[in-house]
Amino acid sequence: MRTPLEVIPCRGCLGPVDGQAQAGLCGRCWSLLTPLPEERCPLCALGHGWADPCPDPVAWSSGDALWDYHGGLGALLVPSIKRGELGWMDALLERAARAPLPPWTAEATLVCSAPTARLRRWYRGFDLAERAALTFAARLGTAFGAVLRKPLYTRAQASLPQGRRRRMGPHVTLVPGRAVEGEAVLLVDDVWTTGTTLLRSAQALGAAGARDVAVLALFRAGKRG
Repeated sequence: MRTPLEVIPCRGCLGPVDGQAQAGLCGRCWSLLTPLPEERCPLCALGHGWADPCPDPVAWSSGDALWDYHGGLGALLVPSIKRGELGWMDALLERAARAPLPPWTAEATLVCSAPTARLRRWYRGFDLAERAALTFAARLGTAFGAVLRKPLYTRAQASLPQGRRRRMGPHVTLVPGRAVEGEAVLLVDDVWTTGTTLLRSAQALGAAGARDVAVLALFRAGKRG
């Protein structure tokens, strides 16, 4: 006779759910949260040759991500979370709260998130990048600040070819009344692809007087070198 777990299919692979299941995903699926390769650039987190420049512009002192977006689970989780799979978001952030962090994150005096268009955030009711930033701020014992904003509406970057993402670039500004002068800012995003939003965000922070900006994302997408 099959146990109840063996009857329930995993919502990811459709195989039997095991004892490591969480939020409807079996332990085998959660194991597909793949760390990035050890040999990666300390600025852009890609595996390009050490003598080669980063493929996209950077405006920060350090950059990294917890997991490879193309490793199997990221490409399932993130779009589903943004469509309302909040149980998956909570389970993912629990893992982010336990994952190894780069040592330079301990130097941050302020944690903030790369902004989402305000209309999109209102429609979803949450912002995954902000939730990740709050998770890291709590873990580091560092203040969180919602200091950056985009316009009311911008076209979703994921819908644009990479070349157009770089050329168009989102307009990112400091929230009126917020100050970052002298702060070492940890700038957090959910998925780092071309880094266009991160670039505009880091530039805005630097222009406002931040003494250092470092970037940490949940997932890194893009060419591996």
